[in-house]
Amino acid sequence: MGFSLSLLFGFVPMFLYASFVYWLDRYEKEPKVLLGGVFIWGAIVAAGGAFFINTLLGLGVYLFSSSETFTELTTSVFLAPIVEETLKGLAVLVVYLVFTSEFDSILDGIIYAAIAALGFAATENVYYIYNLGFVKGQYDGLLAMTFVRVILVGWQHPFYTAFTGIGLAITRMNRNLKYKIAAPVLGWCIAIFLHSLHNILAHLLSGISGLLVGTMVDWSGWFFIFIIVILALRNEQANLAAQLKEEVALGTISSEQYQTACSTWAQSQVGIRAVLSGRYRVTRRFYQTAAELAHKKRQLSQMGEEYGNSQMIERLRQNLIDLSPVACP
Repeated sequence: MGFSLSLLFGFVPMFLYASFVYWLDRYEKEPKVLLGGVFIWGAIVAAGGAFFINTLLGLGVYLFSSSETFTELTTSVFLAPIVEETLKGLAVLVVYLVFTSEFDSILDGIIYAAIAALGFAATENVYYIYNLGFVKGQYDGLLAMTFVRVILVGWQHPFYTAFTGIGLAITRMNRNLKYKIAAPVLGWCIAIFLHSLHNILAHLLSGISGLLVGTMVDWSGWFFIFIIVILALRNEQANLAAQLKEEVALGTISSEQYQTACSTWAQSQVGIRAVLSGRYRVTRRFYQTAAELAHKKRQLSQMGEEYGNSQMIERLRQNLIDLSPVACP
């Protein structure tokens, strides 16, 4: 029963957090299959690989130093952040390399990174809640550790790994070779540094004080990332307004549809009408296609043809023309 509850409390809150991250992506939703893939990567590949590698490296440090304290400090502060941020970041790198057309903006980098990190956190939570919570303190310990892992430090891994996603997004959006090389390396290094900083504070400030300071750092960091998300959403809204204006003149979309496409509030209202009229799926697809068209037009202007942007733009335009008569305005 203890392990079942640990599994429940470890994964369900992270699924809810992941749903919130998905909700934040207001204009051009990323494919659920890719988001599910990076979550599973984080939960199985990254978490499992980190446990194995950290254990192996920790054993090596202990054989070298014969000191449990030195081994714990070295593994936690230096080795674990490098291993874990690398394995989590690989999920984002795979999306960037294999599904490049779905990696369009800073927001996309944050979304994929956060979802992968939440998958990692879910598995890590199960380990901590069961071994340090239930095994040591039975159900009281389980509930206390759940509070710590889910409420206090639940957003720590997305905070760190978000910088890796931002770095890869900057690489995606730049043609300058220096930026393309430096940005992902710098983002990865920042993720490692912040992860290491959290672990250092946990060691230097033990007990409640250490937990509170670490929590404050993590939540302040996530608030900073949230501000970046808000700014990225405003940038996407501005891009929609700029790129879709031409589509009104071309007759691809109507003026009313243009106003709706550029406003999350208007899309929410249209979504309600679409549900009541039985046209939700086609309406959702219409405005998703409009957002994709705006992204591809921006990519064409910034990156040139790249992966056949002109052909994609024409295909998306035709899709909008086909969907327009049946989508709610």
